[in-house]
Amino acid sequence: MTTATVSVAVCQFAPVDDRATNRELIADLVARAAERGARLVVLPEYSSYFVDPMDETLAANAEELDDAFTVRLRQLAVRHGVVIVAGLVERADAGRIRNALVAVDGTGLLAVYRKQHLYDAFGQSESRWIEAGDVGAAATFAVDGLTFGLMTCYDLRFPEVARTLVDAGAEALVVPAEWVRGPLKEHHWTTLLAARAIESTAYVVAADHPAPVGVGHSAVIDPQGVVIAGVGTGEGIAVAELDAATVARVREVNPVLRLRRYRVVPR
Repeated sequence: MTTATVSVAVCQFAPVDDRATNRELIADLVARAAERGARLVVLPEYSSYFVDPMDETLAANAEELDDAFTVRLRQLAVRHGVVIVAGLVERADAGRIRNALVAVDGTGLLAVYRKQHLYDAFGQSESRWIEAGDVGAAATFAVDGLTFGLMTCYDLRFPEVARTLVDAGAEALVVPAEWVRGPLKEHHWTTLLAARAIESTAYVVAADHPAPVGVGHSAVIDPQGVVIAGVGTGEGIAVAELDAATVARVREVNPVLRLRRYRVVPR
């Protein structure tokens, strides 16, 4: 049985409509998380730039994968000896953007994920500004022997995304989000995070925006759906240790992945 362990931090903060300010905020959060022993630091969706409501400034502030945002993440990863996951507003064609996640260490990009399910729900129209990511490919990366898979925000409502990640070997699901507040939305967030952990027999590492725009409640959840570290509705950092042996033990007792009778097939 593997003995890999990884300390992870979820950083709950409110990105603003100024890219330089966001990079400064992230530098402080990463430093604080590293001081608490984190090897993986997870930041929310839209960490590079955020405006509410969404408008044409998203495209004006979009970046390429090798622009200032990811360069700064790499510098921070080198300085603090960590891996960083954060939401990037990535440039696309025809004045649109991609809602991307990047996983970065001191060597560069480890993985890139582009949001597959756009938030055209609860009165929102994310597809007005954003180009959906391609389906079918799982974005995974490893930290100290533990395999992590990337998904974001509204993807959480689609269990097939988590299934593709665990089929690709993920032992932990990383979920940066901007989970918008509204009736029952906090309940949906916490319930779905636990559900994805339980059905995947995997850890879930989720970082949200704080109130008043997001619901907050960033959390690290174990493979049985138990919150082992979390933040309330304000800004903050939560740190927890992930243990590959725990995943293996839960999957032995509850072999739902092995007993499945259906595969996930992209539409």
